[in-house]
Amino acid sequence: MISNQTLTTFRLRGARLLAVAGTAILFSVTPCNADSRENARTALSTLQRAAISPERSGELASITESFTTAEEYQQSNNRDMAERYYLLCIQKSRVLFSSLAERGQKNAPLPPPDQPPAQADDKQLSSPEPTGQAAAEADANRPAENDFIPDSTVSKHLVGRTSLYTVRKHDTLRLISSKLGVSQQHLIRMNRLASATTVKPGQKLKYNNRKIIPRRMSHGIVINIPDRTLYYFKEGKLTTSLPVALGQPQKGATYDWMTPTGKFRVVAKQTDPTWYVPRSIRSEMEARGKDVKTVVPPGPRNPLGKYAIKTSLPGILIHSTTRPGSIYRFASHGCIRVYPEQMKDFFNEVRVNTPGEIIYQPVKLAVTEEGRVFLEVHHDAYGRGVELHALARQLIERRNIADLVDWNKVESVVKRREGLAEDVSL
Repeated sequence: MISNQTLTTFRLRGARLLAVAGTAILFSVTPCNADSRENARTALSTLQRAAISPERSGELASITESFTTAEEYQQSNNRDMAERYYLLCIQKSRVLFSSLAERGQKNAPLPPPDQPPAQADDKQLSSPEPTGQAAAEADANRPAENDFIPDSTVSKHLVGRTSLYTVRKHDTLRLISSKLGVSQQHLIRMNRLASATTVKPGQKLKYNNRKIIPRRMSHGIVINIPDRTLYYFKEGKLTTSLPVALGQPQKGATYDWMTPTGKFRVVAKQTDPTWYVPRSIRSEMEARGKDVKTVVPPGPRNPLGKYAIKTSLPGILIHSTTRPGSIYRFASHGCIRVYPEQMKDFFNEVRVNTPGEIIYQPVKLAVTEEGRVFLEVHHDAYGRGVELHALARQLIERRNIADLVDWNKVESVVKRREGLAEDVSL
């Protein structure tokens, strides 16, 4: 009798082989652009009209599911996730097209044509190449193309991607890391920058902010303290993920700045909020020799920023901030800070009585639909005594996938604790 673990192994390995083949095909063509939805629709329609043998029906069902998921994201205006699932649909379609052709199936459908590369306008075509110092500066600001591989991983268990960020006016490495939900060291390492580098508008920076969704809700907010990320679900689907700042890992006789865990509900929303300074923070102001304030009116000096969402947890708000560089750090007095530009849409979307939960999950594991295993490990920021190595092994063994992972990769991910979802598959 074949054990459940063996069946799981066969199923995931087969799915992973399909994914590897699909990735190879995907990278051999020009990446899809705004036409990806139509190309995915055409590919699926062509396959549905073809005489697909029963043994290939599972692949067709998987392609159909990817397209359906993409359409659902499109309808909810989540263009980023919709695009990724359209690309996945095309990727899987090309694998099936190739397989049918290789096996000599009669009347095998032809894959949709590759999309042509975007054409440069006349000004771009006629612009002279930079020379001398200008060329050197351009090279320094241009990522090494040979080192950059577009993100092809799409899964309902993951969020984020490997991509390029274009530096804007007034950007700094600290602000960019806050917006993307990565560390400054990550940007420095991925782009081979000096630690004191000043970025320039138009400069391209590589980054990877892929994370594993720690817990799902049919509707509501999940905030995972170790990965400093807020996840918002509607109708069972993740619609928003935001890097946040959380409470400092400090506790004293009269204060505790650590963000608490627990379930909550949104009890109120306020634009241009007034900040009523808690007694513990007034004591801190006094101890540091600052002017002690009890009330701070709306305006540029109010640390709550433009928008505040009050939760049922005592003293805990989800709010914008006048210190955007603090995002994706343990920097608050317990509240959840959101980057100002990202807070407005979230504030408008969330309703009073929305449920939520703050959790503490420093190790996360996911198996994608194609059978790839991802592991994400963070520091035990609040010193709760979590044994990260043991927890990672426990999660893997609980899923019966111990023989699908490269344990050297697992050890490396746990040791580095970079807080990124990394592929640890064999």
